[in-house]
Amino acid sequence: MGDVKIPRPDASTDQLRIGRLTKAHGLKGALKVEMYTDDPDKRFAPGAAFTLQVPTTSPWHGRTLTLVELRWYNGQPVAFFEGVTDREGAESLVKAILWIDRDPAEEPEDDAWYDFQLVGLRAMRDGEEIGVVTRIDHFPAQDLLTIRVGDRDVLVPFVAAIVPTVDVAAGTIVLTPPAGLLEDLPDETMDAPAEAATGEAPTAAEPERDEP
Repeated sequence: MGDVKIPRPDASTDQLRIGRLTKAHGLKGALKVEMYTDDPDKRFAPGAAFTLQVPTTSPWHGRTLTLVELRWYNGQPVAFFEGVTDREGAESLVKAILWIDRDPAEEPEDDAWYDFQLVGLRAMRDGEEIGVVTRIDHFPAQDLLTIRVGDRDVLVPFVAAIVPTVDVAAGTIVLTPPAGLLEDLPDETMDAPAEAATGEAPTAAEPERDEP
């Protein structure tokens, strides 16, 4: 079974990803929220409307979600939304990603970037340019950058261990990728042991003994 396509809500507008709905909570339609913001009081104020990033097969595709209330249980944010009144409705929204329209006058939060700021950045490794960011995809598990390297596209997890530095002003990102992520690993060839030619199995080495 192939992956389900989860499109961005509206690629024509600059939007900010605010959170993800992770699990139904209780029986009255509440959902636990994984937040992607340092200012939950502002982003999750009652009446806030979110664009939903969900699979095209979801009944919520193309719809918005309005927040009624945000509560905290044992340090975990739990949200109540208009039109979601039971656990079944809440479970239909699990894994949905929440977006809001960006205020043009607003500066991004620390370590947060809009998609339009990332597209076009030059990807650097060891001080050399190796490609250009052409796309960002947001999935429940992680974000992926598409980087054009030569004549091919490479998917790079957008995590600090691999993308430790984003410098929008300089127009660059720095990559520290694991071996094999950006290029194919060379084939490792080893000389066949002599025993392979004769079909004889190797024998265990005689253990060393101390001289008397």
